Amino acid sequence: MAIKFRNNLRIIDFQEDYFRIRSFLIKLNNPNWSFGRWDSINIGIMSDEASLSKIGVWEDDGDIVALAVYDCELGSSYFLVYNEYSFLKKQMLIYSKDAFRKDGKYRALIDDKDVYFQDIAAKMGFAATDERESDAVYHIDVNTIDYNLPDGFKLTSADKNFELINRTIALPDKKYMENWERLFLHEYVDLNLKISIIAQNGNAVSHCGMWYDNKLDCAFVEPVGTDEKYRGLGLAKAAVLEGIKRCGLLGAKKAFVGSTQQFYYSIGFRPYSTATWWKEK
Repeated sequence: MAIKFRNNLRIIDFQEDYFRIRSFLIKLNNPNWSFGRWDSINIGIMSDEASLSKIGVWEDDGDIVALAVYDCELGSSYFLVYNEYSFLKKQMLIYSKDAFRKDGKYRALIDDKDVYFQDIAAKMGFAATDERESDAVYHIDVNTIDYNLPDGFKLTSADKNFELINRTIALPDKKYMENWERLFLHEYVDLNLKISIIAQNGNAVSHCGMWYDNKLDCAFVEPVGTDEKYRGLGLAKAAVLEGIKRCGLLGAKKAFVGSTQQFYYSIGFRPYSTATWWKEK
């Protein structure tokens, strides 16, 4: 075993380390930080080269076995590591608390079941906060998925109407809007899984992006949004359930979303796991 650490990775513009990290995340299959999160957030939004250089990997004989990464912007970090390499967690936290610090602030996300990592963080002067991230799961049975659209609305996907969706979609998250084409026009994106609802005026007003890889039995929901003028009509429900159904037809048995919103529970998701943000005392 010869563990080596690397940062300043070759990520931007889909260089080799982007794909190596993606493959690692697929093998690890952690719902909280999946390959879908890597694809949808990092390539489209995490475009600051100086910040991207801080992402770190630990390799054993050239294979990635652990990853320290941030989400959208510095100030916090996530830890992805194979179980047999858990002994790296202290080293990962030591690196991350300096590398990912922003304006003097830093927090680390630790799974609530990971007592070993909690003890490491506590001994390093960290304490749990009341801030959490949670994941919910939908157990897929394509024969029972059902939804209705109001009159005058129709469902489509980006493989059929990419230009229309790109031109008219109005999601609450401006970062996604600014990076729409960059997010979806690369080789691993299945545009058939990017579902939108078209209103009577011809504009895309609700969207659900699904991420699925046939190496896994699960899919991931990221992102979901509806133009505020069209909320409360069941549009997001239709988009999400249609996306889940399409993933189910491709082989997915479960779908995960990083949320505790009642919306997801009301359409069939169930609580799955929680992790807590830890900060230095």
